[in-house]
Amino acid sequence: MIKHSMVLAANKTAYWLIVNKGKIKLTAEGELPYGAFNQLDLVNEPEQVCLLGNLAGEECYLIIDHDQVTDELNLVTPRELLVQGEEIFALAARATQVALFIQTHRFCGQCGSAMHLVNWELAALCHKCGHRCYPRIAPCVLVAIQREGQILLARSSRHKPGFFSILAGFVESAETLENAAKREVKEEVGIEITNLRYVGSQPWPFPHSLMAGFIADYVSGEIVCQPEEIEEAHWYDIDKLPQVPPIETLSGLIIRQIQQAKYSK
Repeated sequence: MIKHSMVLAANKTAYWLIVNKGKIKLTAEGELPYGAFNQLDLVNEPEQVCLLGNLAGEECYLIIDHDQVTDELNLVTPRELLVQGEEIFALAARATQVALFIQTHRFCGQCGSAMHLVNWELAALCHKCGHRCYPRIAPCVLVAIQREGQILLARSSRHKPGFFSILAGFVESAETLENAAKREVKEEVGIEITNLRYVGSQPWPFPHSLMAGFIADYVSGEIVCQPEEIEEAHWYDIDKLPQVPPIETLSGLIIRQIQQAKYSK
């Protein structure tokens, strides 16, 4: 399996992003653990330790923890940390994605030998055949479609009743972001769009997506939902919306931008 990327001194002080089964361990106060390495509440020696980045001028390290958890109250998804700010969310997202990469690349997919982390970049290397792997990033487009003071919102089978968002879909091989946006909208709700405007991007660790957000204008067509993907979709007046994602998410931010553009006219 993948070997440890580094050995830390027992009194090493840092922020610790401890990943257990895809979730982040927090302190009883709901914060990222900070302090000396030997003061962490770990039953066994961690499988993996690697540097992730910095927070408030202090180093942040990933620890993959396989201890059996008896109290899951202090385990949270990265999404639950959105309210603590973009910097902490980004670190949590990176931690869970790197942990998944390490856990799914223990052995070489080409020859089956043990993989080792490269010490100068985030990659896994097979010393036997030279096969090198990098963390997977899956680009995904978000598209908000507007027409005459309305926005098209949809609910997938994964969302609870009453919760709606803008359309989303993964980019296919050899496809541009713009073409993916047009294709996904046509496939999911059967309408044509134009005038795509890029808004921004956001990493989304479920498990390794990178969201790219667009606003588009409606051209033609009636809503016809793709049965496998969309439970329902409707045009909503921009000032009379159902429950939508929070503003900390890219989809929520795009919806608020369209609202603000209407109110500023």
